[in-house]
Amino acid sequence: MNLSANKYKLPELHIGNKTARLPIIQGGMGVGVSLSSLAGAVAKEGGVGIISTAQIGYDDDAFEYDQAGCNLAAIKKHIRKAKEIAGGNGLVGVNIMVALKHYKEHVKAAVAAGADVIISGAGLPIDLPALVDKACQTKIAPIVSSKRAAQLILKMWSHKYDRTADFIVIEGPKAGGHLGFSNEQLNNTASLDFDNEITNIIECKKEYEDKYSKKIPVIVAGGIFDKQDIIHAIKLGADGVQIASRFVATKECDASPAYKQAYINARQEDVQIIQSPVGMPGRALRNAFIKQLDNSRIPISNATIVLKNVTLQRFHIVLQKLL
Repeated sequence: MNLSANKYKLPELHIGNKTARLPIIQGGMGVGVSLSSLAGAVAKEGGVGIISTAQIGYDDDAFEYDQAGCNLAAIKKHIRKAKEIAGGNGLVGVNIMVALKHYKEHVKAAVAAGADVIISGAGLPIDLPALVDKACQTKIAPIVSSKRAAQLILKMWSHKYDRTADFIVIEGPKAGGHLGFSNEQLNNTASLDFDNEITNIIECKKEYEDKYSKKIPVIVAGGIFDKQDIIHAIKLGADGVQIASRFVATKECDASPAYKQAYINARQEDVQIIQSPVGMPGRALRNAFIKQLDNSRIPISNATIVLKNVTLQRFHIVLQKLL
């Protein structure tokens, strides 16, 4: 990082009537990677902590028999716990994948629990406005990877619901999972001029800012590693950034010790493109499980995932490097 970056003061992030002191959204990571501990810690430091609702109730004793019920209960539990940890600082929200079987129920549960924001991707969240009343305090955002997707969603929301996005998350080709790019593009990210795509998306949302007399903040995600990356995004016209993988190897992250250690030990050549469970490209660390998937499908059996916290790297150390 150069010296000018050290002197640069990051702006606040304003989403409607809600404000985060830092323009940093911690990206949602499932299953069980970003829950209340990580989201609450990020919000406590003035950022936006995001809980992933993907199989969020996995550690409930009844999960094997009632996944839907356990997930809905866990959404409310983790939002409440994250807000308690945050102590009135920052914002706490959820990431809900459109591809989830009980998508609508997850959205309604998050709203009922008082989520500050809902970010929705892994598909086009065309009907998200129908599930979140205009009058409620929960702000909604689609995840897009192209100007075309942004235009489609904004046009549909305006036409069907006379409403627009409260903010937009632009997910670039260097993001982790459920990506809106082809395998060829992801294997050759250097050939993509994604900065230009970001500015095009920023330009296309201005029509809806004028129509609804409101600012639509833009958040850039994918490959954001340090403060220099944040400054670059802001200079392109973004209002903030979303960071996920950077926070995995922290004490506050909800993932298992083994999962965190795998991140720490990983080399660049260990990362490969896979088809995620929702049918979209994503990145994974090449381990025995991934190698087995290369050869055959693995039948789903009764498996219990135990995820516990462990101290590997303090959250505030990571945050300090970003600021």
